[in-house]
Order: sequence, then structure tokens, then C-alpha cells
Amino acid sequence: TPAASLGSAMARHAGPRLPLIVKNLIPTLSGVFDSQRITTTAFFAELLNSNVVNDLILLETMMDNMTGRQKDTCLLVRMLALRGLGNIASGSPEKVRKHGAKLLASMVNGMDDKDDPHNLVALEAMSSLSKLLDHVEERDIQSMLLHIAIRIRPFFDSEQPDLRQSSIVLFGNLTKFSEGNCEVFFEQILNGLVTLLLHLQDPKPEVVKACKFALRMCGPNMGCEGLCDMFLNHLREDRSLHYGEFMNNVCKHLMQSYPEMLNRLILTNLFYFKSNWVDIRAAAPMFIGFLVLHVDEDHCQQVDLDQLISGE
Repeated sequence: TPAASLGSAMARHAGPRLPLIVKNLIPTLSGVFDSQRITTTAFFAELLNSNVVNDLILLETMMDNMTGRQKDTCLLVRMLALRGLGNIASGSPEKVRKHGAKLLASMVNGMDDKDDPHNLVALEAMSSLSKLLDHVEERDIQSMLLHIAIRIRPFFDSEQPDLRQSSIVLFGNLTKFSEGNCEVFFEQILNGLVTLLLHLQDPKPEVVKACKFALRMCGPNMGCEGLCDMFLNHLREDRSLHYGEFMNNVCKHLMQSYPEMLNRLILTNLFYFKSNWVDIRAAAPMFIGFLVLHVDEDHCQQVDLDQLISGE
């Protein structure tokens, strides 16, 4: 936007004048006209992308004003406010740790925005949170980890590719913090595993790339060295994937390490028999076939054949 471009240019070239400009613009953030609030928020969001606001001791003021826009009646203002808060990760990364709890709370609130029909605020919250995670204290994220993981899970199957990509990348980034919550987060990995493996057949390359990243991140938390090695070796960004062969080996490891998971994995796959994406619809029965192929006889009783045959 022009306001963002102006903010970027002024951060580079007009540093000494910024304190007065910011001071004069702050009242428009609570003005009656949406257009003024949108323009000022976009301008501030872009300024926060630069360390100049920190040098000029404007960071806290601007951050408080961005946080204050989270209840704005205009969706675009709420979205841009989150973008500004996320931009602190690149503009003043050293300050993220200090304000971590506040910034994380803003992102979680953005994901829970009730008046967001096209999930624009949620998308901005997920993208910004991924940027902030590299700089926050582990204790600040731990208390929110489970809520965020559960909240973003439905976006893995969104019709909007950018929502699929952002939520899956964020999930991969969250796994860095799972050590203290290992058992709890392991459950979330199992909940998302089938979806991530099936979306390796997603029609959008950027979503496939996100799934590869998330699975590589999940591998070390799964307690199965063979599976972890497979994810790290076969899911490199630069490597093409022979999907059938890969899934055959993945299922072999899954049934060796977690045979009691068979029915749960099958049930999740059955959901994708009705997927809108033809390649994912085709991948789900293949996934089930490989699971059944590699499970030992003792665990075969878990399978509800009637359910499997009806495909529901």
C-alpha cells in the first residue's frame, strides 16, 4: 500500500522527523473514519519493520497503539495492527523477548477473532507468530502451545492455500517448544500426521513445501528414529519425492512403532475419501492399504472392516 511504502521510505531517510510525525498521527488511530485508521495503521506497521523506531524510543508507544487496535471495528485495521506487531521480529528482534507474553497474546487473540469471515486476521496472526517464535522466551509460549496447536489445526484443510501454508508452517515452528510438553504435544503431532502426509500431494507447491518442513520438524519428537531419518532425508526442499514408495516405508515404521494407532490412522484417512482434491482423495486409500499391509496379525482386530469397505 502507499502508506506502507511511505513508512518504509521514511524509516530509511527521515528518522529525526519521525517522533513528531508519530505523535501527530496517534489521534487518527481512534478517529471515526476507517480510511484514516487503515492508512495510519499501515504506516505504523511498516515503521515497526525498521530498527529506527527502537533507536528513537518510539517502539513501546507504537506497540501499545497497535495492541489497542485489536478491537477496532474495521477488519483491515485489526489485520494491519497484527502485521505491525509481527514486524517487531525483524525491526527490533532484541525487544521481542521483553514483550513476548504481550505479543503472543495479541496473536492468539487474532486467531480467535470472531468477526473474520475470510480468516484474514487469523492468517496475519499465524504469519506474524511464526516470525516472533524465533525470539520469544520458551516459558511465554509454553502456556499457549496447546491452544495454538488446536486452534490452527482446522486450517490445514482450508480451501485457501495461503491459510493451509501458514498454519502448517506455524505448526512446524511450534514443535521447537514441545520438549517441556512432550506427551501433550505428541498427541497434537499424531492428530496432524495423516493430514500432513496426505497434503504432500497438495495441488499447491507452497503447501507441499510447508508440509515437508513441518514433518521434518515433527520427526525428532516422534520417538521413532527410522521415521525421523526418513522425514529428514526424503523431505528435503530440493528433493523430489516418490510418494508411493515413501508412504510404504512410512507406514512400515508407523506400524512397527505405534501398532495401537492403526484404527485411529485409518479413521482419519477415511475422512479424506471425500476430499475435494483428487490427488489427496487417491492418497488416502493407498495410505490405508500400506498401514494394513505392515501391521502384525495381533493388531489387525482393530480394523472395522464394514466401515473400511463402505469408505465412511
